[in-house]
Amino acid sequence: MGIIIKPMETDDEKRGKAHVHWQSWHEAYQGIVSHDYLEKLTPEKCEEWAFQWPENTYVALDNDTVIGFVCYFGKGDDDPDVGEINAIYILSEYYGTGVAQKLMDVGLEKLKNYSHKELWVLKDNPRAIRFYEKYGFKKRWK
Repeated sequence: MGIIIKPMETDDEKRGKAHVHWQSWHEAYQGIVSHDYLEKLTPEKCEEWAFQWPENTYVALDNDTVIGFVCYFGKGDDDPDVGEINAIYILSEYYGTGVAQKLMDVGLEKLKNYSHKELWVLKDNPRAIRFYEKYGFKKRWK
């Protein structure tokens, strides 16, 4: 497995990111989010988002196929000390391979100048919660 982590740049990478976004939600969130919501999250909607907001996104490639991604951003004037991991997803067949760690490491490196880092996670997603806790994130339910 020759995984490469790189900035998302090409249209093919944007389409690949959209596919991972769509498939990951359908793999990870069955029974966690409503069936109706998942049905509304179409491949076309994910592709629209990938092309609309391509900045601050790194993709994980396995032989030129996108198999994961991370998106990050600073909160700007609203909260200038806070950087956020906005999304991190990989295809389920890559769980446990270290791809998610590589993506998270890149995202956190890009946010290194922010004194606070945050992300959101569904409370019924223990796999993701354990992963984030390994990076020092703490639960703060609203």
